[in-house]
Amino acid sequence: MILTVTPNPSLDRTYEIPSLERGAVLRAAGDRVDPGGKGVNVSRAVAAAGRRTVAVLPLGGAEGALLARLLGAYGIEVAGVPVQGSTRVNVALAEPDGTLTKVNAAGPELTAGEAESLLSVVRSRSAGADWIACCGSLPRGLAPEWYGRLVARAHGAGARIALDTSGPSLTAALRERPDVVKPNAEELTQATGRPLATVGDAVRAAAVLREQGARAVLASLGADGQLLVDDSGTYFGTARVAAVRSNVGAGDASLAGFLAAGGTGPAALASALAHGAAAVQLPGSAMPVPADLDPAGVTVTSDVPLDRVLTEPTQGSPR
Repeated sequence: MILTVTPNPSLDRTYEIPSLERGAVLRAAGDRVDPGGKGVNVSRAVAAAGRRTVAVLPLGGAEGALLARLLGAYGIEVAGVPVQGSTRVNVALAEPDGTLTKVNAAGPELTAGEAESLLSVVRSRSAGADWIACCGSLPRGLAPEWYGRLVARAHGAGARIALDTSGPSLTAALRERPDVVKPNAEELTQATGRPLATVGDAVRAAAVLREQGARAVLASLGADGQLLVDDSGTYFGTARVAAVRSNVGAGDASLAGFLAAGGTGPAALASALAHGAAAVQLPGSAMPVPADLDPAGVTVTSDVPLDRVLTEPTQGSPR
């Protein structure tokens, strides 16, 4: 079982439009509403693969009630914490060429009692979990150290932690030695202050995160592939993608595939790549089912191409 924690979940409404014209009245060719938030997406991908998952998240207002119903329809066990504010609603505008424009709401501000209730529910529902995936930004009211507290408590109970967040909340949590962290290229640069121009730069930045406490690093390099650095070695992989339709939730699908395959080594990286590639070819934030996966289109190697130039190099972000 994979338990997910999403401190700032959402309802994600996606509109498919011919093109984005500022100031114009746009007519959608299609629209959909999906449960949103990084941990929620991980749960959706795990459930789509036919595995058990429990989603821990704050729920508020009519939006929160709808989110819980949608998750239940996906076969996801919901461990909701009632909060005073309303669950946020995010909007995405998807163009035919794959360009996506997103407007993310801030979400409700959680009280100290609500924040503690989230930690308590994680503790009570984590028995038997193979992994606890803590994902996304922290809502207002939660200090950057909140994820660190969660990692420490989970490790105390013998659970393995996957952490997908960024900024101060990632930096603070590294001290508690999460079992795997999952930054994208921009987040990897932000966390280390190192610009990434090549795959080798990403390998060295991942090593810095491991020195700071991460036991393993699963880094998404966008269209260039993914990188895994853990105790078993350093691996790089790519996946075949026919056409990008929406990249919303693709990283979350990738993390779900990684954890479902054991969360370590090249086989888990291959699963992550297959899930991420399948997700970007689906509309909105739809999660792939096994029939969507293309394992034959995945290549993983321990002969990492250090000199390979990244398609979208990042700039340094000194802290």
